[in-house]
Amino acid sequence: MTFCLLIVAKAPVPGFAKTRLCPPATPDQAAGIAAASLLDTLDAAVRTPGARVVVALTGDLGKAKHREEIAAALRKTEVIPQRGEGFDVRLANAHADACRPGEPVLQIGMDTPQVTPALLAESANRTGECALGLAEDGGWWALGLRDPLHAKALAGVPMSREDTGHQTLRALADVGLRPGILPTLSDVDTMADARRVAALQPVSRFARAVAEVR
Repeated sequence: MTFCLLIVAKAPVPGFAKTRLCPPATPDQAAGIAAASLLDTLDAAVRTPGARVVVALTGDLGKAKHREEIAAALRKTEVIPQRGEGFDVRLANAHADACRPGEPVLQIGMDTPQVTPALLAESANRTGECALGLAEDGGWWALGLRDPLHAKALAGVPMSREDTGHQTLRALADVGLRPGILPTLSDVDTMADARRVAALQPVSRFARAVAEVR
């Protein structure tokens, strides 16, 4: 099966990326962790069987940490700009902009660098009409849709809250979808999250970046 693997990402600019890691991380270290997370995610994505990788990007990549390495990794993908006000609207628009007729989409972010090509491929195969991968903090890390235009249901869903996952499930149900549930993952919001995720992939860019924070 071929599918669109959509990564919604933000340029890891010091002072603007992963600020909840500060302290103990410095703004530069936090941006380094964000950059490593993005790079590990991109590496897993481009090695996923059947995936056409599209990155919906926002922020100034020219000011980003590890910008040359990120730019090289992005050349293996299709890059589109994020558009719209509010993260919920930008998510819905990213699905619409990335999709091709008849092609299902699996959308993830850049906060779960522990993903593997096998997990992404399995998640895409389990999408059916719709699937949602919940996050341990109450949000979600993956959304699979047979018809990407159904992502318009995300508009109006409050993001980055403890009930975002629940609200998303309800919004999908309101448009007639019955989401299958994907594995629950921990995303990276705090330093405790970062250390826990780094322990899952100890030989990775992400783990090395986290280890620099004392």
